[in-house]
Amino acid sequence: MRSRPSWRPWPPASKRLQGLDAEIRAAAAAWRAAAARLGKARAAAGAALGKATTALIAELGMGGGRFEVALEPTAGDAPDAQGAERVEFLVTANAGQPPRPLRKVASGGELSRISLAIEVAALGMDAVQTMVFDEVDSGIGGNVAGIVGRKLRDLGGRRQVLCVTHLPQVAAQGHAHYRVSKAERDGMTQSAVRLLDDEGRQEELARMLGGIEVSREARAAGEAAPGGGGETAAG
Repeated sequence: MRSRPSWRPWPPASKRLQGLDAEIRAAAAAWRAAAARLGKARAAAGAALGKATTALIAELGMGGGRFEVALEPTAGDAPDAQGAERVEFLVTANAGQPPRPLRKVASGGELSRISLAIEVAALGMDAVQTMVFDEVDSGIGGNVAGIVGRKLRDLGGRRQVLCVTHLPQVAAQGHAHYRVSKAERDGMTQSAVRLLDDEGRQEELARMLGGIEVSREARAAGEAAPGGGGETAAG
């Protein structure tokens, strides 16, 4: 004989609803506890990142500037996978001015330098393997340009870093140097990218130092620049 399937009656609907309500309350309490722990960790990490980045942007020619990480509570109390707050980067480039959202106030050159400072301060904390910096040398020169170049080189020791620059102080710090040029051919403007060897690198650094006509002094300065001889560098 075939056995009859066993079955159990469903509990009354009211008890089922009470059980589901209890599960929802327990899950919400667990989320609030996890969100509180995440918020506390974010506040500590944000304070450390703000302090380190502020020190770095001062080195990069933005003395008096300040970088902060603000935590803004989300509206409502519905559980969110991202936690109970949103993160906003605030910055001021000048002393005496209140920090404002980075996405609204930073110019191209400032944004590049602030991004460089953040990446150096947070090195090893993210999974980004390739970084591209453009206009990072905008509005700077001299010693500050050399510092920017060294920071990029340090970052390039652990990540792939591409930097578009017109300053020899920055270019001289790279591990490889590519020259980007434009020329008209058959009525069309074409761009070319060429990896420079040691001799070509020295010549390009000299041209960046001295202009189109490379003088003997500029060529000597190019050879004396960090990385200007003996190793392939910049870019």
